[in-house]
Amino acid sequence: MNPDFWNDPEQAEAILRKLKGNKQVVTQYNQLKMLTDDAEVLLEFFRMDEATEEEVDEKYEEALLALEDVQFRATLNKEEDELGCILEINAGAGGTESCDWSSMLLRMYVMWAEKKGFKVSELNRQDGDVAGIKSASLEIKGEYAYGLLKGENGVHRLVRVSPFNSQGKRMTSFSSVFVHPLIDDRIEVDVNPADLDWDTFRSSGAGGQHVNKTESAVRLRHLPTGIVVECQQERSQHMNRDKAIQMLKSRLYELEIERKRAEKEKVEAGKMKNEWGSQIRSYVLDDRRVKDHRTDFHTSQTEAVLDGELDGFLKAYLMSL
Repeated sequence: MNPDFWNDPEQAEAILRKLKGNKQVVTQYNQLKMLTDDAEVLLEFFRMDEATEEEVDEKYEEALLALEDVQFRATLNKEEDELGCILEINAGAGGTESCDWSSMLLRMYVMWAEKKGFKVSELNRQDGDVAGIKSASLEIKGEYAYGLLKGENGVHRLVRVSPFNSQGKRMTSFSSVFVHPLIDDRIEVDVNPADLDWDTFRSSGAGGQHVNKTESAVRLRHLPTGIVVECQQERSQHMNRDKAIQMLKSRLYELEIERKRAEKEKVEAGKMKNEWGSQIRSYVLDDRRVKDHRTDFHTSQTEAVLDGELDGFLKAYLMSL
């Protein structure tokens, strides 16, 4: 009600974000309280022979699921957790098979994000020589997208009978996934222009004559850290430069998060949980099994997982921290 509230738009937006977050917490609490109260009332009815045991069990399971969801959400308590994210996929050794596996992972994450109602944009893509992709970068915008996906950092292993092998042999492929917080106006990251090295090149893939015939794509190198980012999402080079700067700042911000985390933990086993390069999950299609090696969470619903049903894995990882 303060008439001067919107005089400082940035502060006003920060207050509104905090207010929205607090409202969500209160709403979750009220919903959980209502469910537990209903379960208690139904239990009393059961004791008076006015409700069945099945009805009590059903209401109890509903309340239990709501409680687990509140506990899960409580794990997303870091400043960066509520941000969107940039997700990168890179094919490992294995040629066409690994490129195809990378495209399967790309589809899996896009489907997961769309089911969550998140906005997904493809920032960069390098197609494989025969099939699939060598690498790709996605921008995923939505509340807590980074917090939910941060445990996906690492190597994902596929075991299947390869469609690219004429002898029908069982093949193993690897792809690496990186997830970085997508910084916004709330977070300031200073980048010295003198530390940047720019290249331009023609975009690849679909996009029409303009995208393919003009050097609108950009490649940015951050000299002090060696970080390289590419962006060919937009039609104009200027817009791609702005997006590349945001991608770089997101990477630099994540480096700082990792540094602080390492200083705080001081335990090698704890650091390995988030360290890129560790094999985190295996997808064994012919045995119908997907298993996370960090939490032992597993499922036989391989098709559902590849169609974006990842919440079980994401929750198991976050609840284990």
